[in-house]
Amino acid sequence: MASRSLAPPAHGARRRRALRTALGVALASMAPWRLARGSEPLGVIVSILPQKQFVERIGGDAVKVGVLVRPGQSPHSYEPTPQQMTAVGRAAVYFPIGADFEAAWLPKIRRAHPKLRIVDTRQGIALQPMPAHDHHDHGHRHAKGAPDPHIWTSPPLVKQQAATIRDALIELRPAERARFEDGYARFAAELDALDAELRQMLAAKKERRFMVYHPAWGYFASTYGLQQIPIEIHGKEPGPKTLAKIVEQARADGVRVIFVQKQFSRTAAEAIAREIGGEVVELDPLAEDFIGNTRAVAQALARALR
Repeated sequence: MASRSLAPPAHGARRRRALRTALGVALASMAPWRLARGSEPLGVIVSILPQKQFVERIGGDAVKVGVLVRPGQSPHSYEPTPQQMTAVGRAAVYFPIGADFEAAWLPKIRRAHPKLRIVDTRQGIALQPMPAHDHHDHGHRHAKGAPDPHIWTSPPLVKQQAATIRDALIELRPAERARFEDGYARFAAELDALDAELRQMLAAKKERRFMVYHPAWGYFASTYGLQQIPIEIHGKEPGPKTLAKIVEQARADGVRVIFVQKQFSRTAAEAIAREIGGEVVELDPLAEDFIGNTRAVAQALARALR
């Protein structure tokens, strides 16, 4: 499809330059938040990369954020390094998010660092269970009804998490209240705008189901009236009988795209895609840029859904 230019007519060039100049002056006149002389950034630890953006949007240069699960690693099987455990001990606060590895490591962190403030960012959020699999022929490590940990994929839920982060930062450093409240307000407005954009983008789609290898998009799907069809749970590859059932379901649902993430094998997804004449598309729920990545995810889904 031919691309379409969205540039305004050439005769508006002088007006655009004038607007840019006025905007630049206005921005320059806004005094940026700066740390008080002699103050050190507040040490913050988070579990996954998207949380880094949440904290930094709120705290700016008043926070220094360390991330436990690094790019390409899986929060399902992750184990912190000794260096990271040392860094956790130097931090003022840790924001767990319900990632699988936390179940084993949070008790160890509490014992090793009893003075560390630990603030669960799931508070106030209605957790939903991991999806059931009618087509699976083997068990999973997730118990039936276990909560889905992927609460960071939905913009409205991220807004709730951001409020929890804001309140914790204010409690730890009351002198920076105005900065944290301002950072939260700006981030919340950005999340509201993203949410409105995604609702408009996906509202007209008649197809509401999409197929994923790993079920990371349950909260995103619930927010926008969609339903994810997972191939696996917790990294377990489906057997041949299960694959055949999934292919049958994909054909019945008119699925043409299988979404995968780089932390998991693409083998089963590629096999299904070959059988249905579809394609495999990579989405990353663990990308650091939550705003940009979530918009890209919605665009990919909008292209895949009729």
